[in-house]
Amino acid sequence: MKYFKYIFLLLVFVYACKKSEDVQQQAETFLGFQSPKNFPAPVYNLANNPITKEGFELGRKLFYDVRLSRNNTISCGSCHIQSSAFTQHGHDVSHGIEDRLGTRNSPPIMNLAWSKAFMWGGGIFDLDLQPINPITAHEEMDESLANVLTKLQSSSTYKNQFKAAFGTDEINTARLMKALSQFMLMCISSNSKYDKVMRKEANASFTSTELAGYEIFKEKCGSCHKEPLFTDGEFRNNGLAPSAINDKGLYGATLISSDKYKFKVPSLRNLKYTAPFMHDGRFLTLDAVFQHYSAEVQPTENLDPLLNRNGVRGISITADEKNKLTAFLNTLNDEDFINNKTLAEQ
Repeated sequence: MKYFKYIFLLLVFVYACKKSEDVQQQAETFLGFQSPKNFPAPVYNLANNPITKEGFELGRKLFYDVRLSRNNTISCGSCHIQSSAFTQHGHDVSHGIEDRLGTRNSPPIMNLAWSKAFMWGGGIFDLDLQPINPITAHEEMDESLANVLTKLQSSSTYKNQFKAAFGTDEINTARLMKALSQFMLMCISSNSKYDKVMRKEANASFTSTELAGYEIFKEKCGSCHKEPLFTDGEFRNNGLAPSAINDKGLYGATLISSDKYKFKVPSLRNLKYTAPFMHDGRFLTLDAVFQHYSAEVQPTENLDPLLNRNGVRGISITADEKNKLTAFLNTLNDEDFINNKTLAEQ
């Protein structure tokens, strides 16, 4: 009997040591914000909000906390799901509390440190302010910041985490936003096959089909979807027929006539996980997107000049070019990103 007792105590000791080792290893592997070698300098001012382990973990907890919504039913992570590259895969528009429908597709949360403007229709130019929109929007989380702070201030766990991240247990709007930014800034997608090829990593190379698709991409798509982020960050009218609600895009934020029907150019990274496509999720497949650009670009007000050259609308794409483009676009899918456990709900 004593023998089994000693064995049991030994197993408990080994388990405790292993648990401690795992926690220590997790702490040691947190490196903070690391700009990928093949990326440009970040746009976000990291000096004003240095990313720490404590701040990141606080932001992650907040990102997945349903208390940010009025009826405590949805979180940021409800519409931005990691396995879908932080989009709401399969939904044309976002779903808020009480199953309210938004008007736009949930954009991916990735590589935001290099973004100078946010939202499909613009109007927000600081990541630290961006979460205010979904938290307070009627069709999304429908909550006030004052109520969110009251909920968080009633939690001793949050008080301890805010103290660890910011020095005191004060919970205010600025700290709430900075913590969320710290999490979102760490959502970096930079380990696709394309990235490995660009960094000249060992054994990384394009197939002949992917390479041919890359050349076609640079010729026909690269002006708006600039490498390595695969967006130029601008707002453009890509000739979509106006929807039933007549969403006028950037014009809603600027009230400048020339901004009508302009929407933010999305990144082409992780298309495998982020369908449906366009600001209102109208296209379910990549083939439908190709069909739009090759044959269905409309003569809408403020149509981007790149899609209307010499009176010819759209981009000529043959069936063979579609296949090669698809092969190249698949090199932009980043499985490490969607499976990164540090970004998952803990």
